[in-house]
Amino acid sequence: MFDAFFFQQVINGLSQGLVYALMAIGFTLIFGVLNVVNFAHGELYMLGAFAGLLVIQAFAPPLFAVLLLVVAVGLVSGVLLERIAFRPLRRFADEASLKSKAIREATLLSSLAISIVVRELVSNLFGSNMQTIPQQYLLMTPITLGPLTFASGQFVIFGFALAMLLALQWFLFYTRSGLSVRAVASNLTGALHVGIDIQRTIVLTFMLGAALGAVSGFLVGLYTGNIFPAMGFGAGIKAFVAMVMGGLNSIPGAIVCALILGLSESIATEYIPQGWADLISYGLLLLTLLFFPNGIFGGRRERV
Repeated sequence: MFDAFFFQQVINGLSQGLVYALMAIGFTLIFGVLNVVNFAHGELYMLGAFAGLLVIQAFAPPLFAVLLLVVAVGLVSGVLLERIAFRPLRRFADEASLKSKAIREATLLSSLAISIVVRELVSNLFGSNMQTIPQQYLLMTPITLGPLTFASGQFVIFGFALAMLLALQWFLFYTRSGLSVRAVASNLTGALHVGIDIQRTIVLTFMLGAALGAVSGFLVGLYTGNIFPAMGFGAGIKAFVAMVMGGLNSIPGAIVCALILGLSESIATEYIPQGWADLISYGLLLLTLLFFPNGIFGGRRERV
């Protein structure tokens, strides 16, 4: 017998999972290149949402124009984040410095500090309460398909996220800059020795990850109807969990695990209260660490 509610929850889970996937890719790209976790990534998600709201309130342009501006804000935020939180701690290019555990830990704390500072600044500027997106920009138009009713935002998020993921794969495998990113992620010292511009590649990686995060936050804001300064924390944690489950440096693994998290959380609400759904993700993380210490898709890095 066809269960309309269950099928609708599956669509909801896929949409949520793709949002996690866009953020998890940002985590994975930066970890693959620098071998460090960027804990400010959730704030890039939040900044994208607030940048979109400010542009809408100031100029009320078409949605596509707002989206382009959000992408631009994400790109600039990625450059600034790398310049402020990461580059000062990466002063040397020798192999010992590149593999230094102390530098990795200092960079992790630096990104965490930037995360806290940015979140508090936005809270002081806009307040900690939710900010409402203007009605005409919301992606809440009901779409009825037989016994099922969806919001237009679910299809927009699904389609846009899928397009972004495909474009990213094309970039990484079929462009010179993308091959440089993969080469640095595979062997940073080797890439340095063959003449790849490491600094340029690292900045490009931050720009890509930040743009994906900013767009994710903006689209979710249009779908939910409101945004707030701490909105990036929960999504960032879920994206981090997806990255760890996927094997830390596997983009396909991060995507698959993000979809698993989104689906499991959505379907779980049919059997357990909404407030307990987050435990599903953390339970899956614990199981992964117990039975797949290197991640479900973990393994040796690919040579390019």
